[in-house]
Amino acid sequence: METPIGPLVLAGDREALRIVRFHGHQDEAWVVDRTPFRGAIEQLKAYFAGKLTEFDLVLAPEGTPFQVSVWRALQDIPYGETTTYGAVAKLVGRPTAIRAVGAANGANPIPIIIPCHRVIGSNGKLTGFGGGLPTKEKLLKLESRQLHIL
Repeated sequence: METPIGPLVLAGDREALRIVRFHGHQDEAWVVDRTPFRGAIEQLKAYFAGKLTEFDLVLAPEGTPFQVSVWRALQDIPYGETTTYGAVAKLVGRPTAIRAVGAANGANPIPIIIPCHRVIGSNGKLTGFGGGLPTKEKLLKLESRQLHIL
C-alpha cells in the first residue's frame, strides 16, 4: 500500500497480520491478495490521516519468547509518547538487557502497528529504525501533531 512514508507491504494469512515491510519489498513467493488485509489497510490509512491512535488488529509476529515480550511491551507505549530502551527492559523484567531490547526492537516484524518508532535513546535522540531515521521522525511528528488536534 502507498503511504505518506512510502510504500508498505503487508503480509500474513487469513488469521493474522505477520509482517509490515518498508519500501515495498516483498518475497517473490508471496501471493498478492489484499482481501485479508482490508482492515489493516483501512486502519493504516486512518492512522496516517491522524484519525486513529490505536490499532485493533489480530497480529502474529514470529520471534523468540523474549522478542515477543518486548513487542507486547511496545504496544503499551501510548500514542504520541516515547520511551527508552532501558524503560522497555524494565517493563519486560530484564532491566540490564538494554541491548537485547534494542535488538528485539530492531527485529520487530510489524513496525508502525507495533510502535517500535516510539523507542528512543536515553539521551533523547532518535536511534536506529528499519524504515530509516527520517521515517521514524515523520511518524513521531505525525503522532505529536495529531495529539493537539484530536
